[in-house]
Amino acid sequence: MAIAAAALLAGLLLSGAFTGLMQRWSVRHGFVDLPGGHKAHAAPVALGGGVAVTAAVVLPVLGGMLAARLLHHTAADWLPEALARHLGGIVAKTHVALGLAAAASALCWLGLHDDRRPLGPGLKLLVETAIAASLVVGLDLRLLSHLGWWPSTILSILWIITLINSLNFLDNMDGLAGGVTLIAAGVFGAMALSAGQVFVPTLCWLLVGAVAGFLPYNLPPARIYLGDAGSLVLGLLLAVLTILTTFADASQGHRPIGVVAPLVVMAVPLYDTASVVFLRWRLGWPIWKSDRRHFSHRLVRSGMSRRKAVAVIWLATLVTALPALLLPRAGWLLAGGIALQTLLVVALVAMLEGGRTED
Repeated sequence: MAIAAAALLAGLLLSGAFTGLMQRWSVRHGFVDLPGGHKAHAAPVALGGGVAVTAAVVLPVLGGMLAARLLHHTAADWLPEALARHLGGIVAKTHVALGLAAAASALCWLGLHDDRRPLGPGLKLLVETAIAASLVVGLDLRLLSHLGWWPSTILSILWIITLINSLNFLDNMDGLAGGVTLIAAGVFGAMALSAGQVFVPTLCWLLVGAVAGFLPYNLPPARIYLGDAGSLVLGLLLAVLTILTTFADASQGHRPIGVVAPLVVMAVPLYDTASVVFLRWRLGWPIWKSDRRHFSHRLVRSGMSRRKAVAVIWLATLVTALPALLLPRAGWLLAGGIALQTLLVVALVAMLEGGRTED
């Protein structure tokens, strides 16, 4: 708990400072998102928030792993026993931490270039696939490993790419993607803590802190945007955290129900992605072309204000995410009830937005 709290505080302070600096730098150098087209803002808004959030995650990860290795090899007797006994396990995760930091940095670089000058969707997807594959194969970060190497590897790569683009799609209103990420990472962090993990909840709460430090600048009216440099990284981090988190309670015997927890927590963002892709496909639009057919936009067209639409999506995510905390200890009946509730929440939000598709 102490390590997780320190990670949250570090992410919060660094992100708040970096975001403020990035906002001023972006305005001074003209790195801004201009109004027009399908965009709703009336004045230029600074870009580069994603750089601040990424730095607030990557730098503490690198610093923390370096400190852990130094302390582990010097056998510091002054360390609290509760921390000292975990040093070996933390050091053993060095390759995962370095790989994740490198992947996040590479994706941030890709998004930064796309924010400055839009790249083709094919190139972005190719780089995303290469990064996902390097994590899955190079670090052996796989979902459902009991299925066998090939099925597990393919599913894991597809899952990472899906969440990367789900958060990218979701980043279409002030505060929306950041708020959803904060909720999801907080739930995954709580689940990892309850499972006795140390490294994973530290990463989760570091991400919570980094997003929390950024959000005050991004709440409506936003002073700075995540941009692709941020939304792509948030999707990557959430995807990797779902793979690393233990969703089973050993005391309950062999119950694989917990593996559906990521689908429950991310149900609303996944609904947004699926509905947008379907609507664009049905209307003959390229699925990668930006428009105002997202779930949040449809809520606004149904009569909600933009702030209320964002709040509805945050609350819907919270309602589906919190019951997921029970899944590692759930029997089949409770798990079925949680799955049913998730489906009902998604059905409710679909009814709220009315499925309207016009511009």
